[in-house]
Amino acid sequence: MARTSPAPELVVPPLTPFDADLRVDRAALTAHIDYVVEHCGATMLVAAGVETQEYHYLAFEERKALIRHTVEALSGRLPFVVGVSHPSFRTAVELAQLAESLGAAAIQLLVPLRPFGGAPSTAELVRYIELIAKETRLPIMLYLNAGPGADLSPDATVELAKLEPVRYLKESSRDLSRVGRLIEQIDKSGHAQYLTTAQMLLISLQLGGSGATMPAPVAELGGKIIRAYSTGDVREAARLQSQLSLFPARWMHRGLGPTMKAALAALGRGIGDPYPPFGTVTADEVAQLAAHLKTTDLTHVGSEHA
Repeated sequence: MARTSPAPELVVPPLTPFDADLRVDRAALTAHIDYVVEHCGATMLVAAGVETQEYHYLAFEERKALIRHTVEALSGRLPFVVGVSHPSFRTAVELAQLAESLGAAAIQLLVPLRPFGGAPSTAELVRYIELIAKETRLPIMLYLNAGPGADLSPDATVELAKLEPVRYLKESSRDLSRVGRLIEQIDKSGHAQYLTTAQMLLISLQLGGSGATMPAPVAELGGKIIRAYSTGDVREAARLQSQLSLFPARWMHRGLGPTMKAALAALGRGIGDPYPPFGTVTADEVAQLAAHLKTTDLTHVGSEHA
């Protein structure tokens, strides 16, 4: 039986290509966005919103330019979300107002650490969100990623998700007990749409979650999983989900962004290397990754399925 609830969301953050001078390569960015739109089944794009997009290496004006370039390359084909994360709520507001001017569907906001150290209280985070929300009409996609952002308890997470401006909650824990609880208390309770990671996609859909956020090329598999699940073919969805058991996990010690860029190159869709010096994937790892990708349903440029 086909799914009768709203179609799951697949929110894709296009990776950022850099040229030899470490400036954003606009031509490569446009080609990458074309791939995301045409082959990954994305329902929304994120402009400069997650750490994998390497926006944090850019000066503030360059970050705003990346947002504009992304929107220009998308050319109205899909709704988009703009990342506004910053320790200063005033800077986040400036980015949110840029997002409004560009026609964004929402803003994405990382739940922050305290800049001076120590875990933020729930009250501090509520105030942070409220200070931003009162200066924009756009709904918020709240982003939980412990490490670059705060590590919240489930209770604190639910409290933030209940805030009126929060319409989506993207959470990166990959902890099934936590994921199940948050789906029950947030998504199924009507507070916000819960979005998970690639590794948790199928089980999250089965538990009642609303979809996932993931970069390409993993997003190509994510799109296939969602299509199979939405048409009632759970066996096919499970077959595809199993392809995310080793990829990208086997190479994640290099980081998600570097692994995704190496995978894109192996598929003939290369957009260059990660911003130096972090995240270098060795030649042996590239060869292993390329061999593994041949066993997946990802389309290689030039293959009979491309």
